[in-house]
Amino acid sequence: MTAMTMHSPLMTTQRSGRSGFWQNSLAASLAVALHGIVLALLVHGWSPDTPRADPPAVLRTQLVMLPPAPPLVAPPPTPALVEPTPPEPVVAAPVKPAVDPQLQAQKLEQAALARKRVEDKKRDLQAEQQRQRLESEQRSREAEQQRVAEQQAQHAEQARLNAERARQQSAQAAANSRQYLPLSKEAPDYPERALDKHIEGDCTVEYTVNPQGKIENPKVLDGCHPLFIRPSLAAANTFRYQPKVVDGQVVSVPAVRNTFHYRIK
Repeated sequence: MTAMTMHSPLMTTQRSGRSGFWQNSLAASLAVALHGIVLALLVHGWSPDTPRADPPAVLRTQLVMLPPAPPLVAPPPTPALVEPTPPEPVVAAPVKPAVDPQLQAQKLEQAALARKRVEDKKRDLQAEQQRQRLESEQRSREAEQQRVAEQQAQHAEQARLNAERARQQSAQAAANSRQYLPLSKEAPDYPERALDKHIEGDCTVEYTVNPQGKIENPKVLDGCHPLFIRPSLAAANTFRYQPKVVDGQVVSVPAVRNTFHYRIK
């Protein structure tokens, strides 16, 4: 390969001013450089042949049957964006002031006084409840005593009424007896057995005086000794009374009584 040296007017002008040594050295350097470049290209596979033309491209087509398109699906709803909650402000803890010992002592004293007042109120309430309970028990006892006294008074009044009724009946019977003055009356015989045993007593006989003044249905009342019953009834049957006249009519008189007294003289 032959190196070619190009000459320019500038170089010609410079050559005239330079020495011949420098001109030869520059030409030699250029020749060596060109030869090195060509050698490097050859080493890397450079060839001076012209490149071959590429064959024409062939396009081949094929009919392909595509499956039916799937139904359109609505896209899922986009979740609503949640706004982030702003962080709560951080409140700084209050700084506790220094405790005054005197103020603390006053608070403790006030708390003690408050507790004492509460305890006093509690004791007063308990005492009031106790007093009310005692008063209630006292009222109950008084009511019970009053009820018993009223019952006793009622019983006494009932007994008095019964005694008054009996007294009135006795007085009426006595009045009826006094209205009939007996026309004849015989004393009963004293039983010998009662004399032998020294027995004494009373015997009351009740009977009815008929319109003729005679005795009917005589009977001995309670309290009569058995030894005095027979002679008392026998003596009562001998009694004779004046008939009682009421509004011009002779009537019978019931419940007439006579008491026989048996005494040893």
